[in-house]
Amino acid sequence: MLQLKEVITDEDVLAKALKEKIVNHTATVGVIGLGYVGLPLAVEKGKVGFKVIGFDINAQRVGRVNAGDNYIGDVKDAEFQELVQKGMLTATTEFERLPECDVIVICVPTPLTVTRDPDISYIESATNDIAQRIRPGQLVTLESTTYPGTTQEVILPLLEKSGLKVGKDFFLAFSPERVDPGNKRFTTKNTSKVCGGVTPICLEIAYTFYAQTIINVVPVSSPAAAEITKVFENTYRAVNIALVNELMLLCDRMGLDIWEVVEAAGTKPFGIQTFWPGPGVGGHCIPIDPFYLTWKAREYDFHTRFIELAGEINIEASYHVIDKVNRALNAENKSMKDAKILVLGVAYKNDIDDVRESPALKVMELLRKDGANITYHDAFIPVIEPHGGSTVHMDSVELTDQALAAADCVLILTAHSSVDYDRVVEKAQVVVDTRNATKDVQNNREKIVKI
Repeated sequence: MLQLKEVITDEDVLAKALKEKIVNHTATVGVIGLGYVGLPLAVEKGKVGFKVIGFDINAQRVGRVNAGDNYIGDVKDAEFQELVQKGMLTATTEFERLPECDVIVICVPTPLTVTRDPDISYIESATNDIAQRIRPGQLVTLESTTYPGTTQEVILPLLEKSGLKVGKDFFLAFSPERVDPGNKRFTTKNTSKVCGGVTPICLEIAYTFYAQTIINVVPVSSPAAAEITKVFENTYRAVNIALVNELMLLCDRMGLDIWEVVEAAGTKPFGIQTFWPGPGVGGHCIPIDPFYLTWKAREYDFHTRFIELAGEINIEASYHVIDKVNRALNAENKSMKDAKILVLGVAYKNDIDDVRESPALKVMELLRKDGANITYHDAFIPVIEPHGGSTVHMDSVELTDQALAAADCVLILTAHSSVDYDRVVEKAQVVVDTRNATKDVQNNREKIVKI
């Protein structure tokens, strides 16, 4: 692993001055994008004394920040409100204020297009906003997940159109976010941070910046190395989830319980890491990041067959859920058409309020296309707007005994810990469980169908 070498000398006047401001916490930090990545980052920087300005095109989000109205579950209300009250954290839609910042961190979305190609339009837009206003002595870092080469092939040329030179007049690095929403153990502060600079001076300044609030910063040789590191991390998870999802399909045909098999395999103290099957993959990383890598690989006449196959299997898992619901209804002498399906949980994982790329949205839409009548309950997601696979507006319904009993099938797609699954199974006619949420239910197990 690369060892950081301090290369800034007295002759590097701008770099030396910026580094000193960072070490003394007198630098002003600008964060572009105040979502699941940007707001926690802004709060962490503000907590150690940096003045932080948040930039976002969403005026409503900016208003909530300035009002001290927290909307990110991983951010503590008291810490957030204290920073706002003290004026250490403010937000604006006015990108003209970017020159006020000594450090600018880009934390914008990087989704996929409908053809599953990378969409870096948000990165390009943010970079253009910076390029129009960049001044000597600023550090720009990108945290948004992207394909290897983005920082040097896309961001750098745009910034150098200003006439300023990287490593001399301004400094540029990539340091991927590693946010895991809802994780109580690993937060922004204690999750290791990979960092790659365009030049050695860029790396030294970026490393120093992140080291002020993160326990372990890991330097790598280039932005591209940091970019592919991030994509590899999530591709690793996607591939292993695909493996267990394929085993799930086999176990279904063999009449075996995949949950029992995975749990038993996990007792081995070496050589295995446990991954669980499910109705597909969701979130801001796993369903997206591998496609950034496969897209970039084609530029080198290389096809990532293993990764692409994993993506196909994880998509197939959602269709497997439809098959299980069909079979469960058939066993009750009912058809999918006009069946009342009550979905429990639509967030992409348990106990969070994040529905991005959730497989639940795809499953619900497939059920709807097959003629089923869909309702859902999720205490974390009160409303689903048309996006990410959902084509209709939906409101969460109350999880009453009547709602459970009226459903022809209760479909568990996210296993929130607040749900009383004993009551769900008792009142429901049949339960299709895609998350093994009912594993501890003792009574009425004949009603349960597991994937």
